[in-house]
Amino acid sequence: MGKKQAGTGPLSRRPDNSAFKQQRLPAWSPSLTAQTVLPTFYILSLVCLFLGIWLFITVENTYELKIRHVDYTNAGTCEQCFDLRKHAITSRTACTCTVSFQVPKTFPGDVFFYYGLRNFHQNLRRYMDSRDDAQMVGRKNNLKAPISYCAPFDYVANRVPIAPCGAVANNMFNDSLTVIYNPADGSEIQVPLYRKGIAWYTDKNIKFRNPPTNDTFTLQQAFEGTTRPLYWQRSVYELDDTDSNNNGFINDDLIVWMREAAFPNFKKLYGVLNRAQGPFTEGLPAGNYSLSINYNFPVEPFRGRKELVISMVTWFGGKNYFLPIAYLVTSGLVLVAAVILTTVYVKVGKKGKNMEE
Repeated sequence: MGKKQAGTGPLSRRPDNSAFKQQRLPAWSPSLTAQTVLPTFYILSLVCLFLGIWLFITVENTYELKIRHVDYTNAGTCEQCFDLRKHAITSRTACTCTVSFQVPKTFPGDVFFYYGLRNFHQNLRRYMDSRDDAQMVGRKNNLKAPISYCAPFDYVANRVPIAPCGAVANNMFNDSLTVIYNPADGSEIQVPLYRKGIAWYTDKNIKFRNPPTNDTFTLQQAFEGTTRPLYWQRSVYELDDTDSNNNGFINDDLIVWMREAAFPNFKKLYGVLNRAQGPFTEGLPAGNYSLSINYNFPVEPFRGRKELVISMVTWFGGKNYFLPIAYLVTSGLVLVAAVILTTVYVKVGKKGKNMEE
């Protein structure tokens, strides 16, 4: 026998008479009373308080030194370089300067060096869109024909395409920083830094790729027919003269810069202390230092400042007070809410028996 055909009357589309389709499944409806809600509020407040204090202590034990008091924007011998970078006609004139600073206490363990910029808004929508991600993964078509979002940094006057194109790449931070340790004996020791491996793994291996090359077709030949961005000192295929594998679109400094910052005051990783040499095996010793700068990046047009940031990194990350302060503020707000609810409960009473008619 075949299956009986369903009727065609007004009840033919009625759901089956099952617990699921008729919404008769067992359900739990919590009974929220003062005896359950108020303790939950107080416990939550205590948990947030303890977490906030713990994170605050962790952040306090993270050493960070910002070279602001000897701001290298126009400090030391950098005044002349600062003036040179004010004008486009002298933007490519080589200039080096030195700034002295002191590390008051030893940075134990791994030490991270950052460059910092102030009042630089990388989070503007048009600025963030001014890039060609297809070009940055090495596609030949986009290499010679950048997308319109890159304009006016897509072609030079004679229609030669710029690689990499766009405003983000055009004003890449290109100061070269060298930190010198000056121990008490009067000698000078260059602080060794790891300058590779500072970019995110996904950026280095997925989002940024060079055009295809082989033993007979070099990276310079792959970029033939393109030109460097307007304010760059070097072409993209010769950014690193010490490591040929760190050139092109997979250059670590370029990748770090291309990940835009969310706030106008930010820092980006420049290098990590190499602890295999000299007096740096235990970390960065306290003492006198000097910072030698190959001064290229102009900050006068946007009234910005430049700084070197030296920091430790713990399991929590760098020195950032946002999360502990957020926990402490949340703890205070929950505690205030708990006290208000307790006061209302005491005055009104259970089921409002103390409420005036």
